[in-house]
Amino acid sequence: MLFPYLDIILRSTAVYFFMTIALRIFGKKELSQLNTADIILILLISNSVQNAMVGPDTSLWGGLVAALVLFVINFTIKKLTNKYKILNDLLLDKPEVLIHNGKLEFKALSRLDISNDELKEAMREHGLEHFSDVKLCMLEIDGTISVISEDKKHLKQTHYKRKHNHKNFRK
Repeated sequence: MLFPYLDIILRSTAVYFFMTIALRIFGKKELSQLNTADIILILLISNSVQNAMVGPDTSLWGGLVAALVLFVINFTIKKLTNKYKILNDLLLDKPEVLIHNGKLEFKALSRLDISNDELKEAMREHGLEHFSDVKLCMLEIDGTISVISEDKKHLKQTHYKRKHNHKNFRK
């Protein structure tokens, strides 16, 4: 082989894009709230893809090349998503409206699997009791739920860290 680390570069690139697609499909929003099972999953995934990246090369240089490739790809993807909107739309999530002017967005809540209890907890953290008190409630791209109150004198915003919850939203 002309360049002994070309195999590692190609393998690492393939694993990076596979993981990006997998996280896009399976919901990267959940990563903002890591629980024990999520951490175990990440550790097991990293262990399972290590050999796929470095192959039979278990040398220090092989590992460093794989890590460097991952850093370079990640840096490049961030630059490209900032520059090209179409790539940004393809790879990154968008904030989602959950409540607008006191009206719940049931389709979004159902699709995002956000329960009534979870939404009310985020509102209580902001000091709000009723949906009608909410001007805007959003699920942000980092997985937090932000709430802006209807109180026009004191517009406040808080961030509620979303817990992974599989209960369906009830009307």
